[in-house]
Amino acid sequence: MSQENLSARKHVKRGLEELDQTAVTSDSDSAVLASLGYKQEFKRVFTPLELFGITFGVICPFPSITAVLGDALPNGGPVALVWGWAVCAVFVTFIALTLAELGSAAPTSGGLYYWTHIYASPRWRGVLSWIVAYCNTVGYVGGLAAVNWGCATQILAAASIGSGMSFLPTNQQTFAVFVALLVSQTFVASLASRVLARLQRFYIVLNVLLCLVIVIALPIATPEDFRNPAEYAFGEFTNLSGWPNGWAFMLSFLAPLWTIAGFDSSVHLSEEASNAAIAVPWAIILSSSVGGVLGWGVNVAIAFCMGQDVESIVANPIGQPVATILFNSFGQRGTLAVVSFSIIAQYFMGANTLVVCSRLTFAFARDGGFPFSSVLYRMHPRTHTPVNCVFACAGLGLVFGLLALAGPDASSAIFSLSMAGLYVSYIIPVTSRFLGGRPWVPGPFTLGRWGMPVAVIAVAFMAFTIVVFSFPESPAPSGSSMNYTVVVLGAWVALCLVYYYFPVYGGVHWFNGPRANIKIAKGTKEDVESASDAAEKESFD
Repeated sequence: MSQENLSARKHVKRGLEELDQTAVTSDSDSAVLASLGYKQEFKRVFTPLELFGITFGVICPFPSITAVLGDALPNGGPVALVWGWAVCAVFVTFIALTLAELGSAAPTSGGLYYWTHIYASPRWRGVLSWIVAYCNTVGYVGGLAAVNWGCATQILAAASIGSGMSFLPTNQQTFAVFVALLVSQTFVASLASRVLARLQRFYIVLNVLLCLVIVIALPIATPEDFRNPAEYAFGEFTNLSGWPNGWAFMLSFLAPLWTIAGFDSSVHLSEEASNAAIAVPWAIILSSSVGGVLGWGVNVAIAFCMGQDVESIVANPIGQPVATILFNSFGQRGTLAVVSFSIIAQYFMGANTLVVCSRLTFAFARDGGFPFSSVLYRMHPRTHTPVNCVFACAGLGLVFGLLALAGPDASSAIFSLSMAGLYVSYIIPVTSRFLGGRPWVPGPFTLGRWGMPVAVIAVAFMAFTIVVFSFPESPAPSGSSMNYTVVVLGAWVALCLVYYYFPVYGGVHWFNGPRANIKIAKGTKEDVESASDAAEKESFD
């Protein structure tokens, strides 16, 4: 036998072994999903790296910082950028760890509301899982609107820079760009899972390179007039908000918390990932950690290179503090180059957010929790993805975008509402695990005896930050500058409760939590019992 033929045979054999291993992993993942009550409907095409990519793509450090730096600078200046970020990054790690532990124990697209129904007290698990599902959904829909509004603002800021500041966009023009972004992302998010998975590798490279460009190139390009000494970058506190210094520093948390967010994204893609019980927790932990470290580096670079006139940076007619800082350092052409790549990254950040939101919507529709669930719970025959859910989430995002037409304070409220909604949906399942019904059975990733102290710190910090998100930008606000986050979030929760307890037609009469949609070997019951109840039985009668 020739050497070439022998080499070819070895190559084929190795390929067959890899295929066999993939099949074994896929069967194992399907078995885990079946134990949770669900049949395998998605194709498991996301590798662990790509699962990390979709979560890291939702975090998207530099583009996210460009969208919210205006919330940090007036509330502490360089100290808020550097130390406010560092404090939040540490506490976010506690949140990521406790969600990672839950994700390893039950890796399903329903994630948060599924965990709530499993671990909460039987008396309250129905209404609590209902609230979690709707708050998780509104969090991602609000995030989708906020990301695209920020991207539209960045595009028009680039247009202003390119025109030599002769063009200053209106709110209506920003909304038009917002709509165009959302419509195009709808088609991107409807692509087949395999295509979406491969795109994540590009997103990872793009986001990392963007951060490195700022960390390395910005200090090199910054003129001497705008360079700051270390004592300024690490120790100067600038308060333009009117709040006491301590509280102003707390309000600057909105910027890092908005950026290092959505790390539960991998949970909602868990039914499309191989080796999900291990890949999901590590995607959560690594994405939040890498995002925190790279984001901190970007903020340190900005603190060293932004000059010392914080007030003029915030009030610059460009409309974005980061664009102003880049313009002072790179000039017009260099700024447009960096901003262009940032816009691309932020565009795909919105697309990833829409993908995640569609999977969450699909999971809750599978359990009959949404109006028109029978329409939403459908797979497209060609792409094998929940296209109806993609369009529904995009439509809701458009409604949120209409709120931003009211002005910058309304658009800021959308940012805050997104975070508050997500944190409510995190707090309930984490708390339910320790106060509720079914005994805890960990997955491959577990914190062991550290699970409870980590969860206590995470819940306490999230509860505190929800309060922070609800405060206005300055004391004694007018009606137009008031922060309506608590009003909108409260109204949303109240509406959910009204729908749940509505006579005859409310969810309390028909929603039983996660429903098994898989035939059990010893029987034929299907779509009739909750997955949590099914898991407590050895078999159907």
